[in-house]
Amino acid sequence: MNDMEQIYKKYMPQVYKFLFSLCHNAHLTEELTQETFYQAMKTIDDFRGDCKLYVWLCQIAKHLWYKELKKKEREKPAEITEETASLDHGPETAAIQKAEVLELYKRLHTLEEPLREVMYLRLNGNFSFKEIGEILGRDENWARVTFYRGKQRIRKELFYEM
Repeated sequence: MNDMEQIYKKYMPQVYKFLFSLCHNAHLTEELTQETFYQAMKTIDDFRGDCKLYVWLCQIAKHLWYKELKKKEREKPAEITEETASLDHGPETAAIQKAEVLELYKRLHTLEEPLREVMYLRLNGNFSFKEIGEILGRDENWARVTFYRGKQRIRKELFYEM
């Protein structure tokens, strides 16, 4: 049990950050983080050491997130809400910023995997390319190239609409 406590203390902030980059909801992130470590504790004997412990934990977290998405799909589609209003800006600026953020998320949602996942991890989770590569079982260079391609695809779509 002491080992699990050490694992929790060491990796909980990273797993929380990873999950928050996916769901953008602090309460849900806390629940999924706790469930991730609960599942890890139940299945720690199945960990073969083929990858880093952090990567294994993020894989558990990702599967729990997918499960949550399926559950929400059954209930009703969730709407992206992003508070971008600032005290320094008027309502017009806040409305424009919110519309831009919403448009970006719509564009990100249309990307195929793994472009979408890399973009979310980089933009929302502020993960380094090295961390993204580790999470997705690839290398840093692959994460950089994939992010670049996703960025180019979104720019191209925006350019063609103008």
